[in-house]
Amino acid sequence: MIRQDSSSIGANTFFGEWLVSNDILNEEKLHEALAEQQNNGGRLGEVLVRLEIFEDSDLAHYLGEYFSLDHVRIDGSSDIDMVVARKIPEKIAKRFNLVALGETEDRIIIAMVDPLDVVALDTVTRIMKRQPDVVICSQMDINRAIEAIYYGSDIEEQRLRELVDFEINSEEEYMIEEDDLMSADIISSEDAASRAPVIKFVDLLLSQAVKSKASDIHIEPQERSMNVRMRVDGLLSNMIPPPRKMQGPIITRVKILANMDVAERRLPQDGRFKIKAPGRDIDVRVSTLPTIYGEKVVMRILDKNAVKHDINVLGFDPEFVVLYKNVLRQPHGIIILTGPTGSGKSTTLYASLNYLKDPHKNITTIENPVEYRLAGINQVQIRPEINLGFAACLRSIIRQDPDIVLLGEIRDKETAEIAVQTSLTGHLVLSTFHTNDASSAITRLAFMGIEPYLLASSLNLVISQRLVRRICESCKEPMQLEDRFIGQINIDAEKARQTTFYRGRGCAHCGETGYQGRLPLFEFLLIDRQIRQAITAGAGELQIKAMARQAGYETLLECGTKKIIAGYTTPEEVLKVTYSEDINL
Repeated sequence: MIRQDSSSIGANTFFGEWLVSNDILNEEKLHEALAEQQNNGGRLGEVLVRLEIFEDSDLAHYLGEYFSLDHVRIDGSSDIDMVVARKIPEKIAKRFNLVALGETEDRIIIAMVDPLDVVALDTVTRIMKRQPDVVICSQMDINRAIEAIYYGSDIEEQRLRELVDFEINSEEEYMIEEDDLMSADIISSEDAASRAPVIKFVDLLLSQAVKSKASDIHIEPQERSMNVRMRVDGLLSNMIPPPRKMQGPIITRVKILANMDVAERRLPQDGRFKIKAPGRDIDVRVSTLPTIYGEKVVMRILDKNAVKHDINVLGFDPEFVVLYKNVLRQPHGIIILTGPTGSGKSTTLYASLNYLKDPHKNITTIENPVEYRLAGINQVQIRPEINLGFAACLRSIIRQDPDIVLLGEIRDKETAEIAVQTSLTGHLVLSTFHTNDASSAITRLAFMGIEPYLLASSLNLVISQRLVRRICESCKEPMQLEDRFIGQINIDAEKARQTTFYRGRGCAHCGETGYQGRLPLFEFLLIDRQIRQAITAGAGELQIKAMARQAGYETLLECGTKKIIAGYTTPEEVLKVTYSEDINL
């Protein structure tokens, strides 16, 4: 590997001229890039990427050749010496777009986007007290490396492990035992919860969850231990449990943060608090539930930055984005989203509200609970303890001159009837419903007692939604599709032989799971004239489903099969959440 000091980095010709002379770029594209540079600034390489003339990785490769430096790819944390990398402060790495990959006896190996940044090299030399050996790296790889180095959950996990080991080995018994805590007075309980190790444990727990993009933390007391689990991409995984003497105070600490009654351990409670993250506040919703071994606590992490409330990036196929926007622009009617808990319905609804938000419209929501606060929208949280339920709220909202109403959930006949009447009196209503697919939502509403002619007049669109895990891009590899899946995902055998399928091998980026992030599956059922007539005539679920497919709307399974063929997910993931008529037992 060629290593060079900053003093030896350079070339006898300009980078643009070098690209042209090596037949990498033609004169026309160079002049286009130079004109863009003249108008909007930036280095030539940045401009070439901005104009999509080069990919980010291609630019890094050509810069390596130009400067006679190695171009390296950072595929995972295994390519980085984390101990060395973390010696460079995060703000320095972000400011100069560089990371330390490792070290030799007297040098530090630095991956950079811009090897001409003399200030960056001088800064690294001063911090590390050694001269840098420079290698070229793409901006994308640098960003990925910074995420792994400074935001990887392994940092907090290691700190938690060290804290737990320290507490287990400590002979100082200042913590009260969990059994004693149940009978201790409130002052003792709060005093134990305010001890430094307890505060630090809860802080690290929350920090690890945020950086892992977890949706929930579960704290579950057992007979002689405590389980701590974190839900990432829809699946729970174990975290470092606290030592026994910290277990009671940890629960008390969370209840204090959430402004709950720490003395009440017999009844469920709800609360919330905020935590600070770089550039934003994150809401944490807390729920406690008394179990036979103590209070179970669930913390829901509501990070706006982790969820995109934008219709254009929800995951709809392009033609369905246009269709959905057209339906949302209708002045009245009902749009229903169906699916189980945790299938992304709320995200789709919030994205819809963001699209509909208009200073000329009065938008009001009824939620249980309010998950994300949206500026410019009136949000109401139901309170069953004072008889303020969905139906009571909806009746009051009608007198508030609304244009658009979001009803968190249709739970019973009364709520459904009021929603239908609201839509028929000139309002747009968005809501959720728990059914297996889109067509069954119609038949279930009919079974609840809503007259078919009212359903036909009020319904505009039903969408069924699920979430599946996305294959990790860092360890994605081709695989052979097993024969048993061919029938289950309704793919032609010949097409299966001609298609390349993928899976995740497992790497540091995805926690060895092979998956990172999730993507949605959608089933659309547009209530057009024919389907309205069928609903009025009392058509059954199968008949409505057949009409929808004839009109070109795919089922959840068919949507999932498209995602498999496109290389986004695996058959196992799709079959977890969709119904297959051929399970090949």
